[in-house]
Amino acid sequence: MSRRSSVASNLPENEADDFTPQQYEADVNSDAQSELSQINSRVSATNSFKELRITRTETAKDLQNFGISRDVPVPYLNSPPVEDPIFPEEYTLETNTGLVQVQTLQELGRVKSNITRLNKYDQFDPEIEFVTYVIDDPENPHNWSMAWKWTYTIILSLFVISAAYGSSCLATGLPTVTAKYNVSTEVATLSVSLMVLGFSIGPLIWAPLSEQIGRRPVYFISFGLYVVFNIPCALGKNIETLLICRFLCGVFSSSALTNVGASLVDIHNETRSLAIAFFSFAPYSGPVLGGIVNGFISVSTHRFDLIIWVNMAFAGVMWIIVAMIPETYSPVILKRRAKKLRQQTGNEKIMTEQEATPLSFKELVNDCLIRPLKFIVEEPVLVLICGFVALIYAMLYAFFFAYPVIFNTLYGFEDNKIGLMFIPILIGAGLALTTTPILEKRYMAMCKRRTPVPEDRLIGAMLGSPFPCIALFILGATSYKHIIWVGPASSGIAFGYGMVLIYYSLNNYIIDTYAKYAASALATKVFLRSAGGAAFPLFITQMYHRLGLQWASWLLAFICLAMILIPYTFYIFGKTLRAKMCKEDYSAVHF
Repeated sequence: MSRRSSVASNLPENEADDFTPQQYEADVNSDAQSELSQINSRVSATNSFKELRITRTETAKDLQNFGISRDVPVPYLNSPPVEDPIFPEEYTLETNTGLVQVQTLQELGRVKSNITRLNKYDQFDPEIEFVTYVIDDPENPHNWSMAWKWTYTIILSLFVISAAYGSSCLATGLPTVTAKYNVSTEVATLSVSLMVLGFSIGPLIWAPLSEQIGRRPVYFISFGLYVVFNIPCALGKNIETLLICRFLCGVFSSSALTNVGASLVDIHNETRSLAIAFFSFAPYSGPVLGGIVNGFISVSTHRFDLIIWVNMAFAGVMWIIVAMIPETYSPVILKRRAKKLRQQTGNEKIMTEQEATPLSFKELVNDCLIRPLKFIVEEPVLVLICGFVALIYAMLYAFFFAYPVIFNTLYGFEDNKIGLMFIPILIGAGLALTTTPILEKRYMAMCKRRTPVPEDRLIGAMLGSPFPCIALFILGATSYKHIIWVGPASSGIAFGYGMVLIYYSLNNYIIDTYAKYAASALATKVFLRSAGGAAFPLFITQMYHRLGLQWASWLLAFICLAMILIPYTFYIFGKTLRAKMCKEDYSAVHF
């Protein structure tokens, strides 16, 4: 209907017949003056015409078309810490307007179920507008081109390798430490153990901080400090300075080990599992690479400080490159967008759900510090699985101290040749990368046939768990002078292969089993894993000297043999064990 016919239809019948163009123009001008007066009033209220924005939000029908229903789904793996969320899809959903009003969600039946929090926040204001991505949003990491996604994946994996490289860079250079500071080998070994111990503390800081300020600032701050603290490591005048700064280096560099997996989840969608499968190679290959490179530096130069400078250079280059990667964490991206919209519109009710119901300091401490430690006491399922991961990680560091004893005793090798003996571990880890994509394809095909359960993730661990045991039996059986060095060195292939498969599989199992508190469960894993990695170097050398080259390896082999039962037992009886041993059902299936 035209404006003229609309105006005419509102006139009495006898006047509508005599309605003239001149009268029409007069009415239009009158309407225009009225509209202009209303606009001027709104401009005066905002004090700036530039700040005036007319925003449109999604309707209930729009949300239904996007698949939003009354039922609140399990929060996305990288969702921010929000107690009792009503809109967990906020960080993955793309809408036409980029705004969803709380009132619209309430119309669909989405309400806070926790009465305590309702009272605390004085009800949820229905006029609050949650920010989402818009359709084909270029800031959404899932919309980045596949070329950029895999470029960032490779860069971030190298980032992890650089952090893990630093942990073992002194393992094949201990003679340079003992010579510089005139200390025993046991004390020098602390320079490795303390950095690995720092890996267990750092995640309790960097993981929750990244959920507040984003991945990129955390990488920039923490790794920048890691680079800087290599300087006192190289120039320190006493062993105390070295040990303290190595511990701090572990705390600062652990941001890479902690958050890169989360960054890959930020970036990848349907290719996420494949990216994580390849990423599982990085935390274990880094220490091996450190052992190879620094053995040559140690023997060729006898310079302890050069080992640290090379490590600093590697870390510094990766720090600069990673600083150029854009922010990947959607809650922080949308939080920044909400702030910008509030400035543009003057509407203070535009925000993210994380901003609308922020956790208190007490709740943040509980989520980030207390719950991961409570899981150690309350969740035997998690402890058993993490114990297996910790054992395999500890075995890797055990190799760094067992190989020098074995190859120096049998063949008189120095650290440079001993470093080369670690290459088979890298080969085995590389072979595992040919297997993980196959396992992922089988898992995705199974998901199309039926609803998956956490135990479906254990296939990789079941396949890989015998290999560390086999590797250690081979190492013990070939540790004789009459057997060529290829024998004990070849054991690394089996160990590297099983190590990566076990880590990849059990990591996924932990995520699926503890989906409700995945971040806390993974923090528990990192804490126990790093504690094991820090402890083993302290006694491995003495154990090989006292038990002998054969029985020391075989003792570790028997421990690994007993651990093989864990993935098989959980695969067969997992559902029953979780029901009896878990405090509650945390799995995604429960939701």
